[in-house]
Amino acid sequence: MANNPFDLNGKVALITGANSGIGLGYANAIAEAGGDVVLWGRRAERNAEAATLVGEHGGRVLTDEIDVADEAAQVRGFEHAIAEMGRLDCVIANAGFAGLTPMIDLSTEEFGRHIAISQVGSFVTLREGARHMVKRAEAGDSGGSLIATGSLTNFMGTWGVGHYAAAKNAIAAMIRNFAVELGAQGVRANMVCAGLIATDMTGGPDSGLKPIAEQKTPIARMGTPEDLGGIVVYLMSDAARYHTGDIITVDGGRRINGN
Repeated sequence: MANNPFDLNGKVALITGANSGIGLGYANAIAEAGGDVVLWGRRAERNAEAATLVGEHGGRVLTDEIDVADEAAQVRGFEHAIAEMGRLDCVIANAGFAGLTPMIDLSTEEFGRHIAISQVGSFVTLREGARHMVKRAEAGDSGGSLIATGSLTNFMGTWGVGHYAAAKNAIAAMIRNFAVELGAQGVRANMVCAGLIATDMTGGPDSGLKPIAEQKTPIARMGTPEDLGGIVVYLMSDAARYHTGDIITVDGGRRINGN
């Protein structure tokens, strides 16, 4: 192990949905810890803004316009990232979206759209990352970290987001399987389940969810993307070399609060 097991110098992370919100928080934390990052997002202008922000930490930053629902685009994106950066030590399946539709009003089309982006898109991301890491292991360079973003819907029912919950729970099952199947190659797989985080998807810091967070969360506030930075740096680092197959909650205590 390195003298500082949390030092990410020489390591490269690819993050989907990385030009804002939780994904951008991950990227900033990794870059601050010395890692290089590949940022994927669908909008070029937001990718460029994110790259400028992350680049202030001094590491290499590569962006790509990728829709994770497009498998061919993801495969091309991985080829591009590996060609430009040389390797990927961490791949984070973070892209997704949420909407509010009760189960009885949920159309098959809307349900399928969530599955295509949040579930299948994450599967392709994790699979392609795993394939690269296994090839490295076969060449004598073992190790890698697969990470997926989950939510409290992995543990509880929440009104109107059954389609989102279905995708997140399927991803959790995949994470466990990646962990079981790839441990011999030194590839680890874990999920980070975020609580109420102030992002564009949740309405930002002045969201209508803010009073709920303050009332229901022991640490009485909404979280920020920065609150998730430490756990993703840890999971990418050598400090987590024996940590795999876990579903980790970072929610300010919301899940265990009985109120």
